Amino acid sequence: MSAPALGLIPTSLVGSYPQPDWLVDRVRLRELGVPRIPAPEIWRVEADFLAQAKDDATALAIAEQERLGLDVITDGEVRRESYSNYFANALDGIDDSRIGELVRPTGGHIDVPLFSGPARRTRSVGVTDVRFLRAHSDRVIKATLPGPFSISEQAETSHYADREGLALDLADAVNAEVKELFAAGADIVQLDEPWMERWPERSKIYGTKVLNRALDGVEGTVAIHLCFGYGALVGDKRSDYRFFDELADTSIAQVSVEAAQPNLTLSQLAGLPEKTIILGVINLGDESVESAATVAARIEAALVYVAPERLAVAPDCGMKYLPRDIANAKIAAMVEGAALVRAKLGG
Repeated sequence: MSAPALGLIPTSLVGSYPQPDWLVDRVRLRELGVPRIPAPEIWRVEADFLAQAKDDATALAIAEQERLGLDVITDGEVRRESYSNYFANALDGIDDSRIGELVRPTGGHIDVPLFSGPARRTRSVGVTDVRFLRAHSDRVIKATLPGPFSISEQAETSHYADREGLALDLADAVNAEVKELFAAGADIVQLDEPWMERWPERSKIYGTKVLNRALDGVEGTVAIHLCFGYGALVGDKRSDYRFFDELADTSIAQVSVEAAQPNLTLSQLAGLPEKTIILGVINLGDESVESAATVAARIEAALVYVAPERLAVAPDCGMKYLPRDIANAKIAAMVEGAALVRAKLGG
């Protein structure tokens, strides 16, 4: 199945779409925040029927994205408890008898995977999901997975001398996964790296090295998503990125940024003149629905710094914590707003 070419200012999700209430206990999920270790308690469906239920919910998420007019389709990350724990906990090296613990940036502690041995990928993790997505859509499709830096920051280790060593081995695991996702039919693969912004001091020391190792020998369009945290969970956000221009020294093709909720200083986008910018134009910290005109104005403000041929749009971050009806309305406004700008550009 051959995916169509993308026109000006294509639209997509960053990754996640709201999971249905019959599948996930969304109140419990919100209480957990972003689980780092397995969280089977969020699922409402009995174990014998869970795989089928996840398939049905994924097919629905794909169909809704197409109905709403998105140009690039994801599987909505419907099968996942969080954007990262499904992949991190599938790796060898995690201690089966102990759980790690890290201090939350906001206070308290959170349970995390503990790498007591070398981090290794011994099997594919998301290949079946990509094949399912490819079988259910003839549009451009995007697969998402956590980036190695962020996995390393959401884990504890008794094996590695420092986080850099863990991150570099995780880069090898991600590299193997990315190659298999492209082979399975993905048109775009996105690495989610929110912790590069949370710990920019470490990012600036070895973040570029880790990303380049994760992309070594990869052929295909790779995006990176940088964010300040889910809008529904994080309210106070910076207006600029501290790890950004460094991406010029990587083979990342697309850079996804939050711009709506944090009111991003858009002049920063000029620092990556060779990259496609996926501009966040939907505020996920506010459940009121933007108008198409508001979305169009946000896009046009970015066009001062980014050529239209290098601009795509998406929500600020994943939509999994929003009510589905509100998410759908926001997606529709985004699609209409992008169409308004395309019409002005003659595209």
